[in-house]
Amino acid sequence: MDMGAVALAGTSPLTGAETLIRWLWGFRTARVMAALLVVVLGIVVSKFLVRLLGRPIARRFERQSVAQTVLGIIRVSTIIVATFVAGSIVGLGIGDIVLSVTVFSAVLGIVLAPIVGSIINGVFVLADNPYEIGDMIELEDGRRGFVDDITLRYTKILTLENTFLVVPNSSMRERDVTNFSAEDERTRLSLPLLVTYEGNLEEARRIMERAARDCSGVIEGGPDIRIGSARYPAKPTCYIDAYADSGVRLGLRYWTRKPYKISTVESAVRERIWAELEDADVEIAYPHQQLRFDEHSGIARVAVEDGNERAAPAERTESGVTARDPIESGESAPDAETEDTAE
Repeated sequence: MDMGAVALAGTSPLTGAETLIRWLWGFRTARVMAALLVVVLGIVVSKFLVRLLGRPIARRFERQSVAQTVLGIIRVSTIIVATFVAGSIVGLGIGDIVLSVTVFSAVLGIVLAPIVGSIINGVFVLADNPYEIGDMIELEDGRRGFVDDITLRYTKILTLENTFLVVPNSSMRERDVTNFSAEDERTRLSLPLLVTYEGNLEEARRIMERAARDCSGVIEGGPDIRIGSARYPAKPTCYIDAYADSGVRLGLRYWTRKPYKISTVESAVRERIWAELEDADVEIAYPHQQLRFDEHSGIARVAVEDGNERAAPAERTESGVTARDPIESGESAPDAETEDTAE
C-alpha cells in the first residue's frame, strides 16, 4: 500500500510504533500474553475497588457479613469483566464466552452440587440473619465459639479451644444453633443441688442465693428482666424443684452479664456454695441403700478381715449356724481336760 492509497482512504500514515504493534499482534502468543496481562490487571483493579469502597459499603450496611458479601461480589464481577475482555483479545466473541461459561457451569453444577447447595443456603443465612460476625453461638453438639466469618459457602467459627471450625451453610441451616449474643447478652443459668431432709432448708436456700450474688459477673438485683412477654427476677433466686428419694432438690437460677465466661462463673458459684455449707446446718444428700436379710432371704456369709490375716471360710452346721475351724482361723483348740471340766 502506497501513500496515495492511504491518503485516498482518509487515513493517516502508520508510525513506527503502530507498525510494530500490528506486526506483533499477528502472533497468537502476543495476544495470549496481552489477555493474561488484562486478567492480572483486572485482579489488581478488583483489590483496589475493594479498598476504595470498603468503608462506604460498611457504613451503608449495618451487618458486617452483608458488607463483606457485597465487596466479594464487586471483586468477582471485576475479574469476570476482565476475563471477557481477555477472551475478546484472543479472538473469542461474547457469545462464545457465554456459551463456554454456560456449558462449564452446567458441568460444574453436576459435579459440585454440594457446593452450589451451600451457596444457595448461604444466601438464606445472610437473609435470615440467625447470627452475625462476632456473635457467640453454640452448636447442637455442645461446641461453642465466636463467628469469625460468613461467606456464601461456609461459616467459620473460632471455638473456645482456639481452633477454627468451618461448617458448610447447608449444614448450618439444618442444625440447631444457640446464639448468646443476638440481642441481649444476659444469660440465665441454673444450678441444681440435692440436700437432706434433716437439714435446714431455708438456710440452704439463703446460702445459695448469697453465694451467687457475691460472684463477679452475676447480676445482683435490679428491675425484672423481660424476655418477650415474660418477666424474670434479676437477682439470684433459689426454688424447691422436687422432693426426691434421697433428699430435697433445690434449683438456683441467676443471670450473668456476659455469656463469654459461663464456665468460670458457674465454677465460682459452686465454690462459694461449697465453702459456706461447711459451717451450716445443711448436708448435701447422696443415695443410700440398706440391705435387709430375714428368714426368707437365706444366710448372708460375711467375713471380717483385719488386713493382715484372711478370715477362715465359714461352714454351715446342722443347726444352720455358721462355724469356723479354730485351727484354720489361728485359734488354739481346747484340750480334753478343759472339755471334761466344762462338762
